[in-house]
Amino acid sequence: MLAREHSALVLVDVQGKLAQSMVDSAGLIARLSALIEGMKILQVPIFWVEQYPQGLGPTHPQLHALLQPFPCYQKMSFGIGGVPELMSAIADSGRHQLLICGIEAHVCVYQSARQLLSAGYDVEVVADGVSSRTEQNRQIGLAKMQSLGAKLTSVEMALFELVASCDDPAFKRILGLVK
Repeated sequence: MLAREHSALVLVDVQGKLAQSMVDSAGLIARLSALIEGMKILQVPIFWVEQYPQGLGPTHPQLHALLQPFPCYQKMSFGIGGVPELMSAIADSGRHQLLICGIEAHVCVYQSARQLLSAGYDVEVVADGVSSRTEQNRQIGLAKMQSLGAKLTSVEMALFELVASCDDPAFKRILGLVK
């Protein structure tokens, strides 16, 4: 079960024109926006990364605005394991339950999840918070991450798991994000 004091969100490469070419791009951005807002309400740390922003462009503007004041990490490798500063920041946070989301499910999200699992983290892939340019590649990415030991969750499931109770002061704000 996810717990606020043990969890962090890792957002991978939701950038530029690539973000617009994903399956259900508008829905993906809406769900990721709700997830980011929920993490901020629940005071769960967010780590976000951009793949070669000079070529792929910056993080989607709607998400970029929500991701402040968390620092952005840049990478050239597909997986986040190639970004020592990011891996150190995650380790220094003391969080071991990592929710991962972003694009593309079968490339950068998959390789990042694999590296995080190898580093000993509990990884949950936000299944409705990842996408690829084709649904088939999205499904293959999810299946492969799951076969490696990652668990699947959804935006709503993760947020309510972190809230845990309707008497939590954050419950109504979280409810408003997913309705």
